[in-house]
Amino acid sequence: MKGLSQRGAVARYVVIAIAVIVVVAVIGVLWIVLGPGPMDFAGGKTVALAGYHGPDPTGVPPALVQASVVERGEYLSHAADCQSCHTVQDGVPFAGGRAFVLPIGTLYSTNITPDKQTGIGAYSDADFLRAVHRGIRRDGARLYPGMPYDAYTYMTDADALAIKAYLFSLAPVSASAPSNTLVFPFNQRWLLSAWFLLFSPDRRFEPNTGHSPQWNRGAYLAEALGHCGECHTPRNLFEALNNRRKFAGEVQSGWRAYNVTTDSGSGIGGWTDDELTRYIWAGHADGRGTASGPMGEAVDLSLAHLAPDDVAAIVTYERTVPAIATPDLPAVKATPAPASHKQGVPEAFEPRGKQIFEGACVSCHDWTGVSPLTSWATLIGARAVNDPTATNVAQIVIAGTVRLTPHGPVFMPAFGAAYSDLEIATVANYVIARFGSKPSAISAEKVAKLRKQGAE
Repeated sequence: MKGLSQRGAVARYVVIAIAVIVVVAVIGVLWIVLGPGPMDFAGGKTVALAGYHGPDPTGVPPALVQASVVERGEYLSHAADCQSCHTVQDGVPFAGGRAFVLPIGTLYSTNITPDKQTGIGAYSDADFLRAVHRGIRRDGARLYPGMPYDAYTYMTDADALAIKAYLFSLAPVSASAPSNTLVFPFNQRWLLSAWFLLFSPDRRFEPNTGHSPQWNRGAYLAEALGHCGECHTPRNLFEALNNRRKFAGEVQSGWRAYNVTTDSGSGIGGWTDDELTRYIWAGHADGRGTASGPMGEAVDLSLAHLAPDDVAAIVTYERTVPAIATPDLPAVKATPAPASHKQGVPEAFEPRGKQIFEGACVSCHDWTGVSPLTSWATLIGARAVNDPTATNVAQIVIAGTVRLTPHGPVFMPAFGAAYSDLEIATVANYVIARFGSKPSAISAEKVAKLRKQGAE
């Protein structure tokens, strides 16, 4: 009897332990699922757009209000950054096929030209709105949230249909995207219905009466159109945005999208409005660095095409996002390195990295980090050279950048084919030790992974 009693006690403890685990798991899931929306941090009261008494924060700038629907759609397509995702490098704009390399496999963007067989030419207005707002294709299948319909859901019908009118004004291109290569169970599209119910609100933008018209315009541009959080906000266990750490930074396609909260150390809290405006509009601000990779592309294909008042509205909105520190990002070093190569970094540190820098980099970037050619090549003050992970420094060495911006050309050669993973690691570590505030220790193995992640 005593043995039976002991076994009964053990069984009760096991049941209690399982119950506790289940309760904790349920609470954890609810904590994730019931997280805040992208604009909930702002407080105040929101109202339906029809009931808002201020200037309409949606649509196009005043100068384009009387323009044709196609012209308005072109502006809005830039604001929504449609081209960058739906265009393969050196390919026909909007014809799709761009690869997005993820830990779970590779997604390919689709053709959104008006070709009726391989594009969206057969989409009705209702079909298009359903795809943009709810992530449902014309055939009823779910779109993967690589298409940011959790952000586009806030876009008005009028703006979405203006974008459709612009896309339908383009020449149709026959181009089928390669098949996605996602691993099980992520290749099961039916699971996306549950994801949509949990993480996509399926509602349109509602102005906040507690904030200015300019703030509301900035919120609409940054959230409903520009979907800034898709790159700059970390994700939860279900790959939805974790808005409890809104704009605190994330890694996308092998590049680090940095903290753009108002934190003064690791974010943009120490930037002036003019610096932030210049960076958004031109992809460069003196003393703050130059955008490359996905951010450089977003500037060139989207942000550089916005009206000055719209850029100012985005700045106003970003200034209200709560400060969140990114623990691994130190404060930026703003002072030049010594003019002599014999100073600043111990001679024995990464000798191959120093050798590469001297042969391939110093003529543009100088030993001081202050470029003798153009401020766009100055390294001092750049977040990337003050990032101990060395992610973006390694990527820019691998991929380089050629940007024919509306503000002038930007050219940084790609050295990925010239140097090995180990050599790229050593030069990245040398650059950050010389010009940054905290050394890095990126490895050849990490560089190899970055090559793969950045190969879109």
